Amino acid sequence: MSEVRDVLILGAGPAGLAAGIYTGRARLDTLILEKALPGGQILMTDLIENYPGFPEGVAPMELMEGFRKQAERFGARIETDEARSLRRENDLWVATGESAEYRARAVIVATGSAYKRLGLDNEGRLIGRGVSYCATCDGAFFRDVPVAVVGGGDNALTESVFLTKFASRVYLIHRRDAFRAVKILQERVASNPKIEVLWNTVVRGIRGEDRLEALDLENTRTGAASQVKVDGLFVSIGMIPSTGFLKDLVRFNEWGQVKVNASMEAGPPGLFAAGDCCNACAQQVATAVGTGVAAALAADAYLQGLTSG
Repeated sequence: MSEVRDVLILGAGPAGLAAGIYTGRARLDTLILEKALPGGQILMTDLIENYPGFPEGVAPMELMEGFRKQAERFGARIETDEARSLRRENDLWVATGESAEYRARAVIVATGSAYKRLGLDNEGRLIGRGVSYCATCDGAFFRDVPVAVVGGGDNALTESVFLTKFASRVYLIHRRDAFRAVKILQERVASNPKIEVLWNTVVRGIRGEDRLEALDLENTRTGAASQVKVDGLFVSIGMIPSTGFLKDLVRFNEWGQVKVNASMEAGPPGLFAAGDCCNACAQQVATAVGTGVAAALAADAYLQGLTSG
């Protein structure tokens, strides 16, 4: 039988690490499971401009390294593994990972989300050979060549502007006639001569054998077909919450996020959720941290109630 922890935190992104700082300070025996590097999806960006306290911005790795050290300083332990399932067993929660089972009296789910794909032929085959989901990770590989970005939200516009540092031309492909992104990002796109917006356009095909060569496009209003030759395609159409392993345990909203109450409770006793995987987070680092803190405080109160009862 595995050791029983006070709190098991699933995910070491901003929400999970913030929760670990608070549960550690509460002197709760805390284990954090993370399938990759601590820090989560924000490690794929080059600069965070809107996190309070950093007027000039901060590098994601620097910020998350500080989170990690702070959580470990207060006693939280981070282990590399990914929860594949979660179940209630008597008065404990049991998470089954790839390498072990983990038992705890309370669980905070902070598993974040994964990139959505276009679902087109050749998309998966050409990942790393022209197709990417992270401009800051791969943008430097596309110097002086044309690239395309698909999307219309904050991230798509941010990545488009970032890519102009390297690419000769950036085609920003959006299926509608207006962006969802904040105004300041729209202004940056509109004022950048290297960005060409293709309104009312969707990608219907991805061409290339060994590497990406071109995209087949369709105008959503006229149905007209066209083709644009690019060396890179950056897909930025949103995220899918990593919550599938919670099926039959919690309620989800229409986007697959865990529904939580004001105390970040996910329904069953001792189960909490925080960050992008829940409906209380606006997919920002600051809000992820806030929900992680709230979940940790609620978990502490829940465990104190068990003890006093």
